[in-house]
Amino acid sequence: MVEEMNSVDVKTPEVGDVVRGTVSKVEDKQVIVEIENVKHSGIIPISELSSLHIEKASDAVSENDELELKVTKVEDEALILSKRAVDSDKAWTDLERKYEDKEIFEAEVKDVVKGGLVVDLGVRGFIPASLVETHFVEDFSDYKGKTISLMVVELDKEKNRVILSHRAVVEKEQTDKKQGLLDNLQVGDVVDGTVQRLTDFGAFVDIGGIDGLVHISQLSHTHIDRPSDVVEEGQSVKVKILSVDRDNERISLSVKETLPGPWEDISDRLKQGEVVEGTVKRLVTFGAFVEILPGVEGLVHISQISNKHIGTPQEVLEENQTVKVKVLDVNENEQRISLSIRELEESPKASDDDFRNYQQKEESSSGFQLGEMIGDQLNKLK
Repeated sequence: MVEEMNSVDVKTPEVGDVVRGTVSKVEDKQVIVEIENVKHSGIIPISELSSLHIEKASDAVSENDELELKVTKVEDEALILSKRAVDSDKAWTDLERKYEDKEIFEAEVKDVVKGGLVVDLGVRGFIPASLVETHFVEDFSDYKGKTISLMVVELDKEKNRVILSHRAVVEKEQTDKKQGLLDNLQVGDVVDGTVQRLTDFGAFVDIGGIDGLVHISQLSHTHIDRPSDVVEEGQSVKVKILSVDRDNERISLSVKETLPGPWEDISDRLKQGEVVEGTVKRLVTFGAFVEILPGVEGLVHISQISNKHIGTPQEVLEENQTVKVKVLDVNENEQRISLSIRELEESPKASDDDFRNYQQKEESSSGFQLGEMIGDQLNKLK
């Protein structure tokens, strides 16, 4: 009975069998392994140690390592074994699952080759240069030995083709982050952002992983011709969320609504009787609107434009003209300011002709001449 058991215990494995063994010796080009329940030693050629090219056997295994190995050849004195074949079988099963589940996993970059990076997953995995990052990378030398997160993007066992991507992981993280941000954004929130780029119609602002548009009309309380008049790329700004379109990932923002309004505390900044300088913005039939502070216009009624009678404001004023005005009244609640130009003008002096005309009117209405009155007085003195 014992002999029968021993004969079973020492049965020679066949080609294709998977056996377990312990590394007893590591040579440059091969590894010697003691196989459980087998009297013969096993030999693993260096080419069967790894799916990647290695210069010496010690790059893949060490003494006393316990390994699962596939028998590739049976010789009289030894078994020829493959670690690579077992690793490959396991790897393909694992990779097929990762590919189906779109699983993210980590692996160490073993080599940098022309066109990309190489990792050892039990089979050779290749990361094309275009799938390493979302941005352009000129030199990949720093990636060797670095552990990076990956996804399987292409798998073909027959061609022994495994294509991996780190870029897909980054993009997925960005998409998940963007979706999370979109779900949490609320209209009316004020958040910090960074100006990413300027266009003719506004500025795109990054608010933590997603861009929103600040239309040019929402950049300032005052009229501007171009966004670069008030912001620049890279500038930090506070923005208010005006609307969120989650389906189309569009966000409308406002810088203007985070800034003090031009009329805020206007009563403290502008006093009745004060004389200020302004610019004529608009002329209307009943007067002229003059901007005296950024975004703040006051009305000079036509009766307050000149000491002389005028039919229209255009007779003495023109748009964009700089004028001095006196503040007559400030109504912060109704955002109205009354101004006067006339009160800063000198009263017109009567000319000699005006005086003579007035004198003649007075003499004719009284029925006697001023000269006669003066003559009578002179006679009395005589």
